[in-house]
Amino acid sequence: MISNTYGYIRVSTRDQNEDRQLIAMRELAVPEENIFTDKQSGKDFNRPQYKRLVRKLRPDDLLYIKSIDRLGRNYEEIQNQWRALTKEKKIDIVVLDMPLLDTRRGKDLMGTFLSDIVLQVLSFVAENERTSIRRRQAEGIAAAKARGVRFGRPPRPLPENYHSAYQRWKAGTITGTAAAKECGMPLSTFRYRAEIYEKAMFL
Repeated sequence: MISNTYGYIRVSTRDQNEDRQLIAMRELAVPEENIFTDKQSGKDFNRPQYKRLVRKLRPDDLLYIKSIDRLGRNYEEIQNQWRALTKEKKIDIVVLDMPLLDTRRGKDLMGTFLSDIVLQVLSFVAENERTSIRRRQAEGIAAAKARGVRFGRPPRPLPENYHSAYQRWKAGTITGTAAAKECGMPLSTFRYRAEIYEKAMFL
């Protein structure tokens, strides 16, 4: 059976550029029809082009990947996919940015052992980076909210009778439920808008 050479490229969003990975594949003379590109997150392997690639792979085929995080960013799933490709599909994988991850070399026990260690370390680094990115995003959102930046749709304008209902509710002449009903909003929304309303009055 004739073996084929493939390349897999992944960028996280449609705005990111895959040129660096594409140039690397072309320099290795990977046929254009054998280069598969996904433009989505590496959090899992539910990617259309990756699935197409896996269906095409046959024993002794060769797969090039620019770096391990292009394969994915989930520590456990990267290792599962690596095993599935090399043990079940029986293909070779070359990670261009990490020469030790080249299954064509060191197929003896020691070579396999070293490759497994390197793969585990790099998989961990890839997932750790993904976790760090999520944490930085959460911290950035929290900091923006602390500065008063609002996310989501802007709140609807207050009804014309809100001030009157609010004043009577604060004076205790009507209940919060009655005030909310007058304004045509749930009680929780009325109270939430009341907090904002009070802060605005004291600015």
